[in-house]
Amino acid sequence: MVYLNRSLTLPLDHSFFLFGARNTGKSTLLKKTFDPKQTLWIDLLNPDQEDRYLRNPSLLSAEVLALNNNISHVIIDEVQKIPRLLDIVHQLIESTQIKFILTGSSARKLRHGGANLLAGRAFVYYLHPFTSIEIGENFQLDDVLRWGSLPSVLFMKNETEKMRFLQAYTQTYLKEEIWAEQFIRRLDPFRKFLEVSAQCNGKIINFSNISRDVGVDDKTIKQYFSILEDTLIGFFLEPFQHSFRKRLSLKPKFYYFDPGVVRSLSRMLSVPLVTSTSAYGEVFEHFIVLECYRLASCYYPEYRFSFLKTKDDAEIDLVVERPGEKTLFIEIKSSKEVQEENLSTLKKIAQDFGECEAICFSQDIRRKRFAEIYVYPWKEGIAHYFLNSGL
Repeated sequence: MVYLNRSLTLPLDHSFFLFGARNTGKSTLLKKTFDPKQTLWIDLLNPDQEDRYLRNPSLLSAEVLALNNNISHVIIDEVQKIPRLLDIVHQLIESTQIKFILTGSSARKLRHGGANLLAGRAFVYYLHPFTSIEIGENFQLDDVLRWGSLPSVLFMKNETEKMRFLQAYTQTYLKEEIWAEQFIRRLDPFRKFLEVSAQCNGKIINFSNISRDVGVDDKTIKQYFSILEDTLIGFFLEPFQHSFRKRLSLKPKFYYFDPGVVRSLSRMLSVPLVTSTSAYGEVFEHFIVLECYRLASCYYPEYRFSFLKTKDDAEIDLVVERPGEKTLFIEIKSSKEVQEENLSTLKKIAQDFGECEAICFSQDIRRKRFAEIYVYPWKEGIAHYFLNSGL
């Protein structure tokens, strides 16, 4: 299998958590980063290993204290399986020179189990599916829009394999495994929720409408969304809050972490994406939001993302608050030839707001400027604003 370099750089001299949804490549990245001859690897997805430490968590301390001097790191994969191990890791960080790397696909069980995430003694990093930057010269936009960019999908040879993998991922992991982890009590309404929520991807969330469609109350729907957030399967994009002269919408949007997963949950994998359609525009917007979000988590973790929608339905797709810099308003267009009249909403809101930078990411082949608004070919724009090296 070909290995693609990741944007995320991990420290060699400090303990840390590495969170990411299943199959985002956490284990592969760690194997490429840390010398196996100097690393003890504990895989809690292995039932035998999980059972050993579940029955006797203090076994970890006894084994670490007996390690040879050449072992400098201990990796515990999927540590949320046994939150009690963190108390022992905490003690070992204090009493030894060993560095601990703790991976997880959910912080939910850690928090609910009373774990303190080591009280700042370990850094926290997040790994996402691949960005276009990481894929490099082999990147194909239409393939990623249709199938997403989970590592396994990228390296599959044909559409049948990709479809079967994504269907298995959504059937097995997002449903049965979340249920098996006792995050939910009843599986059937959660299955229905996953399909309905995927159909609402990138749209303003109306909890009451989803509640009626799924057949459970609003409180349960909010709990389901919380589970998706905690298992890193998606995130809320909150509405922009500011002393703005227009009244702003206060309802959030929700984005799944990968376009292929959304299309699988929506039962749309077999349906081709056709350019110049609203469906294509929605997936392209989703892709751009994810690109910005993923790169910022590596290079600009202090950036805060939101969207702006006024009560009269004027909307900006992405608002990025950047410490020490002007607020960035981003309009996302899948068009290959953006015209000035397509930017009237962005122009008006930017004028009303005042001190900001207003731009558009599109499929134009060259950068353009209309008054104070720049239209960027999306690759160029993302590299300029979300890569630490710029252009």
